Amino acid sequence: MTDVTPPRGTPASLRGTAARIDAATPAGRDRAVDALRAFAILGVVLGHWLVTALVADGSVLRTASPLQHMAWLAPISWLFQTLAVFFLVGGHVATRGWAAARDRGTPYGRWLAARLSRLFRPVAAVLVLWTVTAVLLLLGGAEYATVHTLVKLAWSPLWFLLVFAALTAATPLLARLHPLWPLVVVLHVDLLRFGFGGPSWLGWVNLAAGWLVPYTLGAAWTRGELDGRRAGWLLLAGGTAATAALVAWAGYPASMVGVPGAQVSNLNPPTLAAVTFGLAQCGLALLLREPLRRAMRRPVAWAAVALVNLSAMTIFLWHQTALMATTATALLAGRLPGLHTLPDGLDWVAARLAWLPVFALVLACCWTAFRSWEQGGGRHRSRVVRTHRPQGRRVSGPRVEA
Repeated sequence: MTDVTPPRGTPASLRGTAARIDAATPAGRDRAVDALRAFAILGVVLGHWLVTALVADGSVLRTASPLQHMAWLAPISWLFQTLAVFFLVGGHVATRGWAAARDRGTPYGRWLAARLSRLFRPVAAVLVLWTVTAVLLLLGGAEYATVHTLVKLAWSPLWFLLVFAALTAATPLLARLHPLWPLVVVLHVDLLRFGFGGPSWLGWVNLAAGWLVPYTLGAAWTRGELDGRRAGWLLLAGGTAATAALVAWAGYPASMVGVPGAQVSNLNPPTLAAVTFGLAQCGLALLLREPLRRAMRRPVAWAAVALVNLSAMTIFLWHQTALMATTATALLAGRLPGLHTLPDGLDWVAARLAWLPVFALVLACCWTAFRSWEQGGGRHRSRVVRTHRPQGRRVSGPRVEA
């Protein structure tokens, strides 16, 4: 009998792969959760690629941002600062997973070890590679300021993982916590800092309290308290109104990401404006659940989301490296617009947009090289990988958990 299997990489082959992944997914899986997580990760990646510039100043590379010179671009940060959605989904998945583990009789230590291993397994590769790179650059005569800039950018995603890991570890204690409690903490911290001239270090209390708000909203989602559309509309409208008022009348920055040289950052540490903005984002995410569930019924769309989730930490940890590798390599050809020039005009924005596919290609190379660190490699390879192999006969559910 003639083999009519389409060649791998053709549209027909890709549709067949998508159909197998779709068929392997358990019927009861909430695909909207995975879609929201994928959009949150990709939003952070695109946001960093759009607002992070490495300017060549002689032999030194320093960070800059188009938001320094074109404040009217602040709405870009509203679109791509999506960490609140990631914490919302993380809180929902963790509390749901802990409840299921408890029902099965799984000890807390085993449950936590399984979740944290998926978070931190790919971190080792980043730490080792950039430690070696930094040492080699310094031994090769590179400016300390340049090495410091590169390492800081490469390791900057790790703060997020540490906060997320701490909240994950505290999930049994947070499963019933109402989101208003951490929100009140953020309000009082900002009131002390900005209203009464309190010490700046007090703001770091918000590093935990600020992200607790969307995380505990995720727990409320698990408890069924956010099932109706009313909760989504209240969060969206209330968060939007509060953020607008804080920016317009309380002096908070309009940008929802840090801007080099700015006196106050909404993100480092989180301010009340960042938290209320996150509430609006969470409200929108809740409202989009049903449309996303309908969209994810399409095999190709679901396969793309499943594969992004499968490599979420690899994408997150290596996206800054992809930007820096492109920038450093291209410097051999001289100062190129959109990479090494000052981000102070629309010409830089147009050039940066043109570089995005190159960043994506380099990130794909990083993903190819380091994805096994996240997937466990060998005998622990995720089932979604086995599912989309043409020779695979066994059908099982894809593992795309955070």
